[in-house]
Amino acid sequence: MDSMAGFFSQAALEQIRAASDIVDVIGGYVPLKRAGANFVALCPFHKEKTPSFNVNPGKQIFHCFGCHKGGDVFTFVKEYENIGFADAVRRLAERAKIPLEFEMGAPDAQARHLKDQLLQIHEQIAQRWQTALANDAAGQIARDYLAKRGVSEEAIKLFRLGYAPDEWDDTVNWARSKGYEPALIEKAGLILRKEGSDHYYDRFRGRLMFPICDEQGRVIAFSGRVLSGDEKTAKYVNSPETPIFTKSKVFFGLDKSKRAVLDAGFALVCEGQLDLIACFMAGVQNVVAPQGTAFTPDHARILKRYVDEVVLCFDSDEAGQNAAVRSLDALLASGLAIRVAVVPAPHDPDSYVKEHGADAFRKLVSEAEGFFDYYLNRLCRAHDLTTDKGRMGVLRGMAEAVRKTGSAVLQDSYAQKTALRLGVAPDAVRAEFKKLPGPRTLPAEALHEPTPDGAVETVPPSTQECWLLKLLFLHEDLVRWAAMHLDPEWVQHPMVREIVNRRIAAQSHETWTTLAAFLDDFDSAEAQGIITAATAESRAIPDPDRQIADLVSRLRNQHLDRQLAALTHRCSLPETSEEERLDLLRQQQQLRQLKRQPLAPLPAGV
Repeated sequence: MDSMAGFFSQAALEQIRAASDIVDVIGGYVPLKRAGANFVALCPFHKEKTPSFNVNPGKQIFHCFGCHKGGDVFTFVKEYENIGFADAVRRLAERAKIPLEFEMGAPDAQARHLKDQLLQIHEQIAQRWQTALANDAAGQIARDYLAKRGVSEEAIKLFRLGYAPDEWDDTVNWARSKGYEPALIEKAGLILRKEGSDHYYDRFRGRLMFPICDEQGRVIAFSGRVLSGDEKTAKYVNSPETPIFTKSKVFFGLDKSKRAVLDAGFALVCEGQLDLIACFMAGVQNVVAPQGTAFTPDHARILKRYVDEVVLCFDSDEAGQNAAVRSLDALLASGLAIRVAVVPAPHDPDSYVKEHGADAFRKLVSEAEGFFDYYLNRLCRAHDLTTDKGRMGVLRGMAEAVRKTGSAVLQDSYAQKTALRLGVAPDAVRAEFKKLPGPRTLPAEALHEPTPDGAVETVPPSTQECWLLKLLFLHEDLVRWAAMHLDPEWVQHPMVREIVNRRIAAQSHETWTTLAAFLDDFDSAEAQGIITAATAESRAIPDPDRQIADLVSRLRNQHLDRQLAALTHRCSLPETSEEERLDLLRQQQQLRQLKRQPLAPLPAGV
């Protein structure tokens, strides 16, 4: 089981599983259709045209016969949401309104309690600001601004936009009315203490509020945009870092876009919240935005969990394009492929979508060029190529950028491209690239087209071994007989052998509860897939007692045949002495006698 599962008592896991019917949970993510005793759907984990994704309500498991993913309700939420086991448990506990007990020390429990309090406060204040935007007379300024920017009612509701009243003590008074200590609201980053006094005042005043959510969709911070024309006021005010918010590790919008990011195979990275909302509402939903900070290595690592490629789409102005260049190091270090979509001046993604439409924007993204082609073009525009100084500026810029990849192939390729642009010999540029001091090197795979992981395909179990698992999991009364008469060494597939051993042990030690709970004991997705493949279909097995007896007998005889073949091979070797050969023949005779013997009495009931 996932090591995080140890944070929860077994009783709590069973309670959450019992309260989380797998059909209800999965049906909330994908449309399920009844098919006999089971339900089917198009698999959410791979593209397919006919449904091969099965949900078995009786056993509370799922299995896809196309991509072979399978598991229980915890596994589904973990895989679909791309989160850890502990977060999947929390998500289902929240859904079932079950308070979680942690098997941890007091300090950890206190930290968890503080985080839960902060999450509750953020959810409540988000609702309050949503109501203020929708209904309060003072919120008219924010409603007018959104109307001017073309933000629809649907977008306002989906992204839960709000309005913080233009008062110094609105949040302070609200917290007091709810019984919250000011120090706790200060820890939440919503109010500040006046220096040298016990007086508090609101951090967010008279601003359009964008809730920032974690990947589970829980509000963890805010970004507030100024609405008045006061030039002395910062355009955006963001929550400070808190126990539930680390700005370098959070993307605005990822909670809503992660499925689209996975489906598209790349993430579109833009700068601002309104840019993201415009893209998302126009149907370009594989989009994220760093929150109140430059693009960080943590941001890159988060995206790498989902995709192998990013397309940067920052504002067309100098600041926006510089931000794209500054993202290079973090993206290279994570091994992400990088392209850059340049929105024509004077637009940002928001205004471009509004003026030219979603199709034009999608085309712009699909035609985005590789980072180094973009950067070479940018350097050539920024320098006067008719002067020595200008040409050296391009050379230096390309050398510094390309050498960060640590790839000799890329350095050579872009030396040739740079030489072509400057009208000089490639060898001269290669020589200059080598002379210029380069910064630390980073992985080269980032600049290549993303390729599938070179994972070795595992050999599937034989039909007979799958059928054995089906019998052991669907007919509990056969497990005791198998424990007495089946030698697990007769099972060839190593994962099936381990599953059989554990199934028999669970019966012998009386630790067996349910198939879903048994699945959680396996870290291996391969093991879970093998088990659910054997058990997902609910068709009755005719004469299971005779079937298991025949099957175990065949597995034994196949095992003996493999041993006989090995002995025959050793007999044929020139180096085998006559004495050894006679001994090998005796062993063969014994194995043939074993094959002729009946395995054991059939299970009771036959």
